[in-house]
Amino acid sequence: MSYSRLVDPVPSSSNHHSMLAFFARPVEPGRERAPISPTRRRKLILSYLPDWIITIVLAALFFSLDKVDGYQRVFSLEDTSLRHPYAIHERVPNVALYFICFVTPLLIQPIINFFTIRSWWDLHNATLGLVLGLALTGSITQFSKITVGRPRPDIVDRCQPPVGFIDPPFGLTNATICTQIDRTIIRDGFRSFPSGHSSLSFAGLGFLAFYLAGKLHLFDRRGHAGKAWLALAPFSAAALVAISRTMDYRHHWHDVLVGSLLGTFISYFTYRQYYPSLSSELSHRPYSPRVKREETNVLPLHQQRPSSSLSHEEIPQTVSYPPAPAQSHQLDGNGYLHPQDGYHNPFGANSPPPLRPSQDDYELEGTVERPNISLEAVWKDGENEVSQPRTLSPLAVGQTQSEVPLSGAVPMSHGRSNTTA
Repeated sequence: MSYSRLVDPVPSSSNHHSMLAFFARPVEPGRERAPISPTRRRKLILSYLPDWIITIVLAALFFSLDKVDGYQRVFSLEDTSLRHPYAIHERVPNVALYFICFVTPLLIQPIINFFTIRSWWDLHNATLGLVLGLALTGSITQFSKITVGRPRPDIVDRCQPPVGFIDPPFGLTNATICTQIDRTIIRDGFRSFPSGHSSLSFAGLGFLAFYLAGKLHLFDRRGHAGKAWLALAPFSAAALVAISRTMDYRHHWHDVLVGSLLGTFISYFTYRQYYPSLSSELSHRPYSPRVKREETNVLPLHQQRPSSSLSHEEIPQTVSYPPAPAQSHQLDGNGYLHPQDGYHNPFGANSPPPLRPSQDDYELEGTVERPNISLEAVWKDGENEVSQPRTLSPLAVGQTQSEVPLSGAVPMSHGRSNTTA
């Protein structure tokens, strides 16, 4: 996996005005790519290794819980909601479900990545978020199935009770009266809540929908109906899978509703672990790596540096500040400090600009910086200080911070009688 550095210090949000602009990202020729150091590569792998380990453990838990005999509730043979026919051939079998919820997003996400930001790091985060969401949803769904033990709508047909058998006078019937030879059919008949097809389809296709919505900037306050329909298309496919479970009499409508909500919630939860909010101006980019950037050759700002380590922008190699004379200040009538003539302000407009951080300190291309103190922010603050000269602190000699006059307030007098005309 190769990484490319940003050309600009802060990623600029794209201003899209048409649907074609979302899928037409020009390739910048001559972009310089700097290889990642072995130390940083090792730290980067170790930082995301727990995520992959948890994902693998949850996936193994999902498949292992399917073989466990869970709790089986009692039921009534006279309950009409449990006397639906048992469908041998499902409209969406398990193989088709895995293709819909896992293979389809896994194939579509690289295509979206190629036509938008073309970032290997984005592809890694998208794959990890998709697999983690499916594994977490599947394990929670399977655990709920074996602990709740709710009968499916076709449990009576699965059970095949003896002819003429009725419920006890003061009680309900359990699975011991079933004459079904295949115990797998009986075991699966008590796993109605929640719907696994619904939860997994909304977890996989829901993550794809959020991923697509972020790339399209769905909530950019422009109101493009085409983007909304395109982003909601995966949810429509997931809804069809969920509805098919009621058509096959595999689940009650409550099971489908809860499973759909569960899959949607977990898909958004895992999406936000690796991507910013959909309302962000940088929603099309993933979060930056968890490993902090190498902060070498950046501070202090006045040090000399060879031209090979500078960015594409030519900056003087030698930066020095003239020595400032003895600071002498005087108080005005309001008690503010003002420098006398001859005092040199090192932050004035004639001062040389601060050095730009080295190219090795830039984040990976196409990422959103995590909330912390940034070296790029330090550099931009220094640049702002050059363009907007500072004024000296309004603290008077012997005056504390609490005595500084507020903006728009009348300053306090210091042993003088101020009169107004």
